[in-house]
This record gives sequence, C-alpha cells and structure tokens, in this order.
Amino acid sequence: MTSHSPATQSIVNRYALTIYLSLVMATTGLAEPMASLPDSLAVDLHEIDVTALKSGTHLRSAPMASTAIGVTEIDRLNIATVKGASKLVPNFYVPDYGSRVTSSIYVRGLGARIDQPAVGLNVDNVAFLNKDNYDFDLPDIEKIEVLRGPQSTLYGRNTMAGVVNIHTLSPVRFQGWKLSASFAAPFQTRLSAGYYTMMSPQLGMSVNALYTHTTGDRRNSYNNSRIGSENAGTLRWKTVWTPRSNFTLENTAALQLNEQNGYPYEYVDTRRISYNDTCYYHRFAVTDGLTVNWLPNEQVSITGISSFQYLKDDLTLDNDFLPDSYFTLSQRRHEWIVTQDILARGNVADNTYQWLGGVFGYYRSSHTDAPVTFLDDGISHLIEENANKYFPTYPMIWDERTFPLSCRFDTPMHGAAVYHQSTLNLGDWSLSAGLRLDYEHPSISYDNSCRTSYTIYDLSSAGQPSVYDRCNVDISERGHLSKSYIQLLPKFTISYRLPSGLGNLYANVAKGYKAGGFNTQMFSDVLQQKLMSLVGIAELYDIDEIISYKPEWSWNYEVGAHIDIPQARITADIAAFWIDCYDQQLTVFPNGNTTGRLMANAGHTRSLGFEASLSWRITDRWRWDVSYGMTDARFRRFDNGISDFKGRHVPYAPCNTLWTNLRYQYPVRKGGIKSLECNINTRGIGDIYWDDANEYRQPFYLVPGASVILRGDAGWEAEAWCTNFTDTDYDVFSFVSIGHRFVQKGPGIRGGITLRLTID
Repeated sequence: MTSHSPATQSIVNRYALTIYLSLVMATTGLAEPMASLPDSLAVDLHEIDVTALKSGTHLRSAPMASTAIGVTEIDRLNIATVKGASKLVPNFYVPDYGSRVTSSIYVRGLGARIDQPAVGLNVDNVAFLNKDNYDFDLPDIEKIEVLRGPQSTLYGRNTMAGVVNIHTLSPVRFQGWKLSASFAAPFQTRLSAGYYTMMSPQLGMSVNALYTHTTGDRRNSYNNSRIGSENAGTLRWKTVWTPRSNFTLENTAALQLNEQNGYPYEYVDTRRISYNDTCYYHRFAVTDGLTVNWLPNEQVSITGISSFQYLKDDLTLDNDFLPDSYFTLSQRRHEWIVTQDILARGNVADNTYQWLGGVFGYYRSSHTDAPVTFLDDGISHLIEENANKYFPTYPMIWDERTFPLSCRFDTPMHGAAVYHQSTLNLGDWSLSAGLRLDYEHPSISYDNSCRTSYTIYDLSSAGQPSVYDRCNVDISERGHLSKSYIQLLPKFTISYRLPSGLGNLYANVAKGYKAGGFNTQMFSDVLQQKLMSLVGIAELYDIDEIISYKPEWSWNYEVGAHIDIPQARITADIAAFWIDCYDQQLTVFPNGNTTGRLMANAGHTRSLGFEASLSWRITDRWRWDVSYGMTDARFRRFDNGISDFKGRHVPYAPCNTLWTNLRYQYPVRKGGIKSLECNINTRGIGDIYWDDANEYRQPFYLVPGASVILRGDAGWEAEAWCTNFTDTDYDVFSFVSIGHRFVQKGPGIRGGITLRLTID
C-alpha cells in the first residue's frame, strides 16, 4: 500500500470529504424532486459552466470585452490548446516557445513569463492555479471564452488581465463517437477518440483519449540531433448526473503525460542552435473537478466547485545553450492543489435586482529540487580566470571540474476570499457593483548548499609551482520566509441596452490584482555569487530582498459596445481601455555572468489601447471575420538603479494583434459530399520588445494561412490546411544568458490534413 505524508493525506481526506458531503446531499435531504420548477431550468442544469454561473447572462450581453470561440471555429483551426485561441482574440497573445512549461499569456500589455500568471484558466470549471500547467492538449473542445480586463472581483487572484474558460463536450448534449486524426508536415501526428453515452435518462458519461507525436523540425548542430520532439497523451472522463430536475453533479477527471526534448534557442552571434548538454521537459498531471448545482427555488441557485490537482514535472536543460560546458539546470517538482468555490445567485422582483455572492479557498503545496551544476568551462571562465587576473602570482585551480549547487525549497501557500456582486436593472439601463476581500499567505522554506574545494599555487619563485594552500568550500543557506497579503477588489459597471435588439453599450472600472511571491529561480545565483565572493569577484545578494517580490495591482477603465445588425448580417464588438498598473511584475536578468531570472516590481506602468472584432456574413456563401487590437504599454516610473526606463515600452507584450479570415462555403450535395469550404486567413503580431531598454525588438509580421474542408453526409470531414505559406521569418522569443543573446525562430511553412468522423 502506498504511504502518504501527513500533509498529502490531509489533502486527500479533505477532497474525499467534499465528494462525500455532496453525495449525501444528493441522496438524503434533497431526495424529493421539485416538480414546480419549470422544465427550462432542468435543461440549463445540464450546461454548468463557470462563465454563466458568474456572469449570469449571455456572454455578449455582459458588460465586458470578451470573445467566444465555438466548436466549428475550433475544428476549422485545429485548436487544442490555449495557444490556439490567441490566433483570433484581439490583444490576447500566447507565444509558442521553449517547452510546455512555458505558458506566458499577455493581454493589453499585462502578462508574466514566470511565476504568477496574469490570466486565469478554467477547464470544465477547474481553476488551474499554476501557469506552468497551462499548456496541454484537450480533445473535443466545445467552446473557448476569453474575458479581457480585470476579472479579480469574481474570479480572484491572478486574473487581473482576464480569464480563459474552456468547456469540453458533454455526454448530455451528444451521444456517440468523435474520432479525429491529423497529420502535419513537418513531423506531427495527432489522434483522438471520444465516446459519449447516456447510461440512463439521468446519468451520462464520456471517455476521451488524445495522443500527439512530434518529431521536431529543428536540429542541434552540435550533435545533429532533432530538437522539439514530443510524445504527449491525455485521458479524460466526464460524468453528468441529474437525479432530480433541480440538482446536478458534474465531475471531470483528467490525466496528462508529456515527454518533450530540446529548446530551439539560436545563438545570435553564430545564427546556430548548438549546445552540448541534454535538454528535456517531462510532465505527469492529474486533475479532478466536481461541480454541484442545486436550485432550491425559482429565484436562487447554489453551486459548489471542488477541485484537486497534482503536478509532477522534471525539467533539465543546458543553461548556457552553448557548445561549451558552463552550467546545467535540473528542476524536479511535486505539487498538490485543492480549491473550493461556493457561490449563490438569485433575483427578485422579476429580475429587477440580481445578486451573486460566494466564498473561495485554496491550499497549494509544492516541493522543488533544482540543482545547478557548474561544469569545466564555467569553473574556468567564470571563477578561475576572473580570480587569477587579480592574483596572478597565486593562481587558484578548482580541485573538481564539476560540482553542484544544491537548491531545495518548499513553497506552501493558502488563501481565502469572500465576494459579492449586485446588479440593478432599470429598464434599458443596468448598474452593477461588486467587491471581493482576498487574503493569501505564501511562504517558503529553503535549504541550499555547496561543497567543493580549490588549491592555491605559489608562482613567486623560479621552478615548479608549489602548493600555497588548500581550501574547502562549505556554503549553506537555510531559512524560512512568509508573507501575507490582503486586497479589496471592487468593480463598477454601467450598461445600456440599445433599441431594436442592436446590442448594448457599457463602461466599467475595476481593480486587478496579481499575487506576490518568491524568486525561487534565483537561489542558484545566490549560491553562485556567494561562492565567487570567496575569491573576491562577486557582489553578494540580500536573500530577503532579492527572493521576494510584491503583488501587482491595477485600475482598469474601459468603455465598449456589442453591436448586432441583423439586416446587414453584421456582428461587432469594440472596446477602449486605459490601465494604470502599479508594482508591475517584470522578469529581468541579474547583472553579471548569471543564468538566473528575477521577478522585479516596476514602479508604475500605463497601458492604453482599443480592440475591435467584426463578423460580416456577406452572402449565404461568403463570410468575413476580422479582429484587431492595439496596445501601447509604457513605463511611467521604472528606475533599476542603473538606467531609467521611463517612456519605454513594456517588454514581451505585442503592440498590435491582427486576425482576418475570408470564408467561402459551397453546398455540393453530390456523391455523399454535403459542402465544400475554403478559407484564407492572416495573423499579424508586433512590435514586440525583448528588453526594458527597447534595444531589441521583433517588428510587426504577418503569417498567412489557408484551408479547404470537405464535409460529408455521413458525419465525416476532411481538411487540407497550410500555415505561413510565405515562409515569413520572425522571432517568437529572445533573451540573454551569461552575456549572450539568443532567439527562437517562429515556425516556417507547415501543412497537413485533418480527418474527423462523428458517429451518433
């Protein structure tokens, strides 16, 4: 029998208790059906999703900037991850670089490369709290909703730039088989299968499996090996049980496996990918989410959302990305997360007044072992050469040509929140106010050490060098740090419903919030600098100062409109925004020959811009979709002690995003073929600045694509597609390591076929 630590067992017990209590409610006190409820409410219970629960209305009727991507568009563009959604959504950018652990999302100039995300992610109501686990493939996605702007009042921490809600297909809405196969050149295969069934009128289940294989289309010139190969798999099991018309339980369990190698980082000086040590990322993850929805009467609904998440991953890389032997990094992590959200909503006086309130709590425990190993070239060039140029008569030579800097740390954290929102409907006008009280307590316990030795030689006299001294190095850093944060997060909204069903206008003011934390990736540099200080060539860090960083918070001012013009077959969304952001968290690289990344707080930034989306059904056969976002995000106050970056662009977030697609559909209705569809599209991104000084940037670029889709009467589809058929050259990422600049190139021309079969 497998044994568990007390902390782990406590988490398991708590989660089991939540499920048990939910089942008790379902089978005892609430056993009698409430026949007085209208049938429409029973139908709605089958479609539980966090967006509807918290917005209480159709997404385009809500007073916020949002984009909903339906299943047709998801299939057409082969979207299986959050990254795929960034093609269509204005001012929403998810760069594809590094490995699956890299899950950066930027919205309206806000984002994060490491640590706490600025955008939340919910999959079938499960809130993912760790952005390192955002990038995974999902089979049979039914809908993706991207809410832009602060959602902190209702969704809490780390949603100051927005929320992504992903919903997968439910067995209540479809019964049968969903099969698909995609083959891409170069080097990718994706296979998925899903079975959906109603085991009884009240009980539905589905099981999905997805497998992806990527061979890798880049090569490491050091050994001619392929970079970017991957094997990934996902299993999902969804259960929907409606024992009574006013009570539903929906549970989704998922398992992820991922093995990925290589980082295609090209050294700018040589324009080559060439490094000599192993690079890979492996992940094993389990998630389970239970949503319980109860309608005690026609005016009130109560919902509980419980989740458990387990993440085990392993990262190893050549930290200098050179053919020389400087450093290697390994990071092995075990993480457990439990969350509980309980919310109630209701309305009175024929929907004149609507209210929503809830409580939320979470616990997260993470253990990480992340040693950095110094290798021969690192010892020679970074330690010995620097030290010996000051003391040439008494040179030092390290006794071992490799040694580790051991870094271990535990980062438990917990938090709780209470929130409320009231909406007053006065004819065509609607006024809303919300407030959240958010508390969290992150902490860290660290144990870092280095044990090695060196010898000092005497060259002052003629003849052979003699040993002057032998020195042992025994460095140990142990400690514990903790922080507590309390935030009030208000939001105010006013909206006006246009006459004749033309849409609505809105304005809102909201406070956004991103949690503070600890720079765990800096521990190796702390040890490195302490080691080098023994020979007088480094500047020591103050651990308390450099390890922790403060929360980031903002005020967002937004006006917008959702427009529907049925006579012209036009649907449009527009929004303009101004964001004042304080203590913005930015990833910076410490001075000197280091490999660490540091989260620092900039004093004050501001972001302004607008976004627009238009869908025009020109005729029954022609349709044009376009979205554009412009963001101007700049530092208003940021002086790092060396340079003043006031007026410079905030790095990594694009200034412009563009998506346009022209679609033609022709009803064939011959030979078993139902229709033919042709698409031609273009995605545009840029400028993107790669550093605070704005010395390096990726100019605006366009990546065109096209597809042809045949749909058959028997539920089959065959799609041939191509992306970047102009083979546009562009960079998706750039960074500096030990004084060297690297870039990752975007993918070149790609093409493939996708086959889908629906059997119902």
